[in-house]
Amino acid sequence: MPDADYVREAFARIADRYVLTNHVLSGGADLWWRRVVTARIRSWKPRRLLDVASGTGDLALSIQDACPECEVIASDFCAEMLAHAGRRGIEKTVVADALNLPFEDASFDVVTVAFGLRNMADYEAALREMRRVLKPGGRLVILDFSLPRGVLRGPYRFYLHNVLPKMAGALTGQKDAYEYLGGSIEAFPSGDAMITLLERCGFVDASCTPMTFGVVSFYEATRAE
Repeated sequence: MPDADYVREAFARIADRYVLTNHVLSGGADLWWRRVVTARIRSWKPRRLLDVASGTGDLALSIQDACPECEVIASDFCAEMLAHAGRRGIEKTVVADALNLPFEDASFDVVTVAFGLRNMADYEAALREMRRVLKPGGRLVILDFSLPRGVLRGPYRFYLHNVLPKMAGALTGQKDAYEYLGGSIEAFPSGDAMITLLERCGFVDASCTPMTFGVVSFYEATRAE
């Protein structure tokens, strides 16, 4: 599991260049990934949504714009990242650890976490906490990296461990903040392993949708009634 103190400090150092770096490293695909997730959430017509590990607020901002009738709250344990989210237009932000969310039980229709669960110190504890704040029948959405299968797996792993840290270092001046990324993606449960984890944490109707040849996966799950 990632070291929480290291992750918080690393993200604080790259906060100023985080959005631009993500767009460059993904070739702009991250914009499409979030649009797909936002469109799905919009179809549910939620009234209250929590974006956990919101960082600079990319997904929260997309949802806020697309769902003006929904109260969107962005939370993150890195205050420096969340400050950027506020300046970009997120109306409600809360500095909070995903393993100890300061919200009442059953208080959200939807909980989202994009590229954040992988960085948490305890995946299962975080998922159980997200389940706690979801209303019965509420939906959890996870968007995170995964490893493609087949012929793309080898080249992608080379990119993760050799090319990406150098590119990110050039863009942010903080190469070490990205050196752990490849290992974290390798260790992160994806596909059937994530489905099993979600079910163990009390979710039902869990599904996985690979995107961009499996580089990213989009998970949905429901808190049982």
